Amino acid sequence: MPADTRARQRTGTGLGLLLTLVLGAVLLTALPDDDGREGGGCAPRTVAAWTKDDRLTGEFARYGDDATRTDDWTGGDGTHSVRLPDGRVLWLFSDTYLGQVHGPPNPVGESVAWRDTTAPLVRNSAVVMRGGRLESTLPAPLFADPAPNQWRWPVAARVEPRSPGSSEKVVRVLLWVRTAGQSPWIYGVPTATEVATLSLPDLKVESVVKVLDQSLVPDPSQRVLFGTTLVEKDGWTYVYGGDDGQAASRPASSAYVARVPEGRLGEPAAWQYWNGSRWGAAPKPVRGAKVGSAFSVARVDGTYVLFTMAAGAEGLTTVTSYWACSPTGPWHGPTRHFSPSLPSAGVAAYNPQVHPELSGDGRLVLSYDVNWLETTGASASINADVTLYRPRFVTVRLARTR
Repeated sequence: MPADTRARQRTGTGLGLLLTLVLGAVLLTALPDDDGREGGGCAPRTVAAWTKDDRLTGEFARYGDDATRTDDWTGGDGTHSVRLPDGRVLWLFSDTYLGQVHGPPNPVGESVAWRDTTAPLVRNSAVVMRGGRLESTLPAPLFADPAPNQWRWPVAARVEPRSPGSSEKVVRVLLWVRTAGQSPWIYGVPTATEVATLSLPDLKVESVVKVLDQSLVPDPSQRVLFGTTLVEKDGWTYVYGGDDGQAASRPASSAYVARVPEGRLGEPAAWQYWNGSRWGAAPKPVRGAKVGSAFSVARVDGTYVLFTMAAGAEGLTTVTSYWACSPTGPWHGPTRHFSPSLPSAGVAAYNPQVHPELSGDGRLVLSYDVNWLETTGASASINADVTLYRPRFVTVRLARTR
């Protein structure tokens, strides 16, 4: 077992605890619009109401607790999803526990299910849902390590033509490549953004292409990884990303956005990066935007709505939103906050992600990940209570504001 893997098992899983660090100082301010004009049909929006989605949360608990197999998903974070052409939903996770879940009660007598400390931890996984029921885990890890002491975390994904105009569809998955490092990069140094192509319907990895290499950027806090979320509009895929400024004790991370023509996500030359005033060949921070590295954007009736963790002391417990009339902004907010439920004290919420394929009827399905705040002994805590490292879900309703 690589030394960095052992360390991660001692101190807690990577993406979750990385995000709890960067999301504590989230602040989003105005971004310039493409052309300075608000889009047609756009209106200010805010969260009007939210409710727990016990059905979805319970489905991941049911599947994770199922002891029928020992090579399937029992917990993970970095929750992303994409609907496949045949109606299935592919769920993508970063650091993932496999193995078997026992109990309850757990060894210390609490009425919660638990996982043995020898449970395998892999860098990524994918789980297939059909008809609202999780049915199988693809061989894990789905995306092999690119090199020793490097790993891949899958983030946003979409189904698109194999090439522009093609009738054949494939799944394109954005990947974050990170390299083992020393403090403050204890959860990996940002290295590159890649795009994997999966065949349909069998979901086999056909290729992985590096679209943005950041390994030569001297300051790791200035390296940009794309794919925390994406939005499709008018033949373009808008891909959002961020840097790791917070890991280097900077005030916050910066937001970025790129766009790619439909069918060309896996072509590095097709990517265009917003530089604050126009699309160009190199990513630049979006002016005035300071965000955590994980946020989500959805398009609702002409309005773009961004969900992220709130700034300040509420940042690890509270979700807030912003709205804009363009993929590049300007963003307005923050609007109304809400605090989703957490399984116990000392646990953080992070990585709010909208799942459009499960949304409808004026509601948005939003997931959030949970993890232990303290790094020391976090892995043991996660194993002792499996609910601490599984996604939870809420249903959010938006309303127009003045």
